Parts: sequence; C-alpha cells; structure tokens
Amino acid sequence: MATLPRILIVDDSKVVRTSLAQHMRDHYEVREEADGEAAWQTLVLDQSIRAVVSDIQMPKMNGYQLLERLRSSRLRRLQQMPCILVTGEETEEERGKARGLGASDFLTKSSGASEVLARLGNLLALQQAQESLDSGREQMVQNPATGLFTRRYLELQVAQALSHSARHGMDVSMMVLGFDGYDRLCEKLGPEMAEEVGNRFARMLAGKVRQEDSLGHVAAGQFAVVSPGTAANFCACFAERVRQAVEVARLSVHGEALALTVSIGLASVPVDVVSSAGALLELATHRMQQAMAAGGNRVEAGGVLPATRPISLPHALELLRANRPAPVVPHLDALLGQLMPLLVLIDKELDLTLPIAELERYLGERNSKNQ
Repeated sequence: MATLPRILIVDDSKVVRTSLAQHMRDHYEVREEADGEAAWQTLVLDQSIRAVVSDIQMPKMNGYQLLERLRSSRLRRLQQMPCILVTGEETEEERGKARGLGASDFLTKSSGASEVLARLGNLLALQQAQESLDSGREQMVQNPATGLFTRRYLELQVAQALSHSARHGMDVSMMVLGFDGYDRLCEKLGPEMAEEVGNRFARMLAGKVRQEDSLGHVAAGQFAVVSPGTAANFCACFAERVRQAVEVARLSVHGEALALTVSIGLASVPVDVVSSAGALLELATHRMQQAMAAGGNRVEAGGVLPATRPISLPHALELLRANRPAPVVPHLDALLGQLMPLLVLIDKELDLTLPIAELERYLGERNSKNQ
C-alpha cells in the first residue's frame, strides 16, 4: 500500500484540528500541533511533511509569523512548502497580507473540509509537477554519473557565448579531451573502473578551469571545456598544460600504475568560422580524433600553434622519474640549452672536468642548422 502524504494541521482549537483530521485521514497522514512555535519545530525536524494547513490566530506564534519563518528559512523544502492559511473571517487586508508573505492559498473556516481537501490536492499536484520539472532540468544540466555538465547543456552554454561574441566581438574557445586508448582501458579495467578513472581526471580538471568556464562529460572517456572570453592561443596553452599534467600523473588502480595520456582538440571563434554551437563542438571533437590518429598525447589546434612544442625542464624531470623517457628525447637539444649555465657553474665550482666546450660547440652547430 502506498504511503499517504503527510500533512501538518496547526490550530489552537482541538475541536477544529480533530474535525479537519477526520475528513483528511482517507487521503493524508495527519500530524497536529496547537501553536506556531510547536509547528515550526515539527517542520524543521520532520522532513516527511508535504504541506501545512494553519490557523492565523494562535498563541506563541501566529499563522503569519509561522509563514514568514517558513519563507525565510534556509531549507529549500520549507521555502517552497505549500501553506494554506485559514481564518475565521476573511478580509481584503488579511488576504493581501497572506499573499505578501507567500501563502499558497487562503481560506475561511466556513469553507468546509471538502474545500480544504480540494485546494490542498491542487497545491500538492502542482508541487509534484514542479519537482518533476526541476528534476528534468537537473538531468539535462548534469550527468548523473559524474555530476558534470551534459553535452546538451554545454551546447546551450556555447550558444549563449556565441551570441554574446557576435554582439561584442568576444572570443569563445572550446577544447575536447579524450583518453588515448580508452577502449583498451575498458577491456583492462572493466567499464565501471575505467569510468572511475575518468571521474578522477574530471576532478583534477575541475580544479584547473576558471570559474567562468564550463566543464562537461560529452562521451565515454571524453570531456569538454567551454571557455568564453578566451582567445585560441591562450586556450591552446592551457590545453598543453592539461596534457602534460595527465602525462606525468601517477595514477594507480588495484596497486597497478597506469600510464595515461589524453589527446585534445581545440576550436575557437573567431579563428574558426562555424555556424552553430553544435558545429563548434563537432570541430573540436574532430580535431581531438585527428590528434589520436596521429599517435595521441598531443594537442590539435587547427594550426593556431606549431605542431612541436618545447617542454620545460621540470616537466622533463617528472617524465624521467616516471620512467617515460620517450617524450623527452625530441626535446634534448632545447633542454641542454636550458642546462648549460648550470653545467658551467657546476664545472667551475666543483672543479670537475665536464666537456663544456664540446657541448657548447654542439649547441652552436645545432642552432646554425636550425636557422
């Protein structure tokens, strides 16, 4: 048998409370209180109460004061709880005051129990419809598994940003990030654990994006960031930092270290000419797929930045500590150039015999060849 909705009746007259309760028991589970203060305590503690039917004239705290406290509560369920005020004799002044304080409905005691039931039923039906609407909006906005924004919501964010861009000339950038070899990761760990790895990545990424950016989950193993007001070159720099952070991350599952990389595709307005929010997202996704097809662990920005990008010395050391020398090898010349002042100082102060002259000659030849 389905549980009946619980209603709170508040009236200092036991006769009135008993009469209302008798008429309502077939439709609702009824709880009673004799004054506003006791009703307030009950409403705070009893989260199952769905609506209040309250007299206005009561000791300790009257119906107006109870209603005012409900509407000013920090608890959302109390702010929105249906509340019917009942008075012995209706006046326009009382009705206006009740409406101003946020009463859901206003009745006289002469209305009878059947009228109270009808009004109460309508209010609860309206409340249920609103809750369903709010729930639907939340599901549209947030992915239930990750708590991140959905693809549909990101498209709405991009559409809004593009509209603002058209009016004010503002840049809008989007990056789509995907785990390289995500299918293999699912086979190795299982879909649920692979998804948890993605969630960990999302939490890391959420700590790096700006407050005005929107981070969303767009597909299995794929995430997107919408950055209004960010030019393409700045977005590409951020994408490169994210790529590096994933590359050196030490993530372990069941005691086994995972070497993960991501490929990132960028699209930006006005650099890229697109007709819609969906087109911008599709372009960024296409470039991410191009980065994966080219070997992965790279950023594809549609020519905004050069294909090869130098890495910093600290990043190179992190890669070596993670036993991953391959990504460092293409950058050895640039890293040696960064190290030369330190090597010269070490050779001098520690009285070592380092091949400084040979290293300097090598760098000079490489620089001449690259000019």
